[in-house]
Amino acid sequence: MKAFWDKAQLDHAPQFFLQRGVVRRNYETPARAEALLAACAALKLEVVAPPPAGRGALLAVHPADYLDFLRDGPAEWAAMEGAGPEMVANTHPGPEMLANGARPPAAITGRLGWYTADTACPITAQTWPAALAAAAGAIAAADEVAEGRHAYALARPPGHHAYAARAGGHCYLNNAALAAERLRMRGAGRVGILDIDSHHGNGTQGIFWERDDVVFVSVHGDPNAYYPWYVGHARERGAGPGAGCNLNLPLRQGSGDAEWTVAVATGLRLIEDMGCDALVVSLGFDASAQEPLGFLSVSADGFAQAGEMVGKSGLDCAIIQEGGYNTEVIGGLLGRFLEGLEA
Repeated sequence: MKAFWDKAQLDHAPQFFLQRGVVRRNYETPARAEALLAACAALKLEVVAPPPAGRGALLAVHPADYLDFLRDGPAEWAAMEGAGPEMVANTHPGPEMLANGARPPAAITGRLGWYTADTACPITAQTWPAALAAAAGAIAAADEVAEGRHAYALARPPGHHAYAARAGGHCYLNNAALAAERLRMRGAGRVGILDIDSHHGNGTQGIFWERDDVVFVSVHGDPNAYYPWYVGHARERGAGPGAGCNLNLPLRQGSGDAEWTVAVATGLRLIEDMGCDALVVSLGFDASAQEPLGFLSVSADGFAQAGEMVGKSGLDCAIIQEGGYNTEVIGGLLGRFLEGLEA
């Protein structure tokens, strides 16, 4: 199996993170990628640099103004008097503003709030090259799947919280959505996305909310008590042509292997029943019982079982890395999932 990785992904090293009113170190560190890269070597995966992601492939998911913001925003920010080392918004347009016809302003401070959903996505000059490289890996993994092979994209920064035109939750470009769009372009009639990160894949849901050619399933912690807080409930099933193509399986705090693997099996069953031709897995390890911001309590055996279920689905699979922040365990969890996949 090929693992796609570009060393430019190490240069993105966000510092700012706001937790319960306290500014502390950011969990989304380059060490995460280094741990996963070491696991890829131990597993003897073929680690290769992906070809560059063309702008056309990105535009299949993200509009041009948002891409330009991510690329050009840091230079505008740095030119502003008194600017800090990272772009972090201090205001965002509320629903009342949007209802009154709000639109992005010319000033970079205002556009930063427009194009970000929260404070957990600080942006620097290194963010765009890293996000672009992660997206390229996801697209390359999809190309492997189109040729009938599983593939792994060591995508960092992750992507599933990124909407079409809004960053959030450590995510800037939606790697899973880009992989799904690539598979559609390569001939898949319908693509399934199984998101097993412990947080709801709100950005991916938003992108495909009204689509019937992509089936999105997310297994995650109950948003009544966990990020992203506002969406991820079971009642959210899609709209318009996409009605019934979205399935959320929120779990109570502390849920372990039994509840989690049942939910994963339920999600895969829908993907199979909907006649999907290919599969994208948003693979997060933050469901682990050993996570620093833990909500669920899944063991290494649970991840191996999930990998085995994905393998038995019979669908070629693009595995896209999402969260997982305990650098002592995530490499081992990747190994267990991939061993299960190929069992």
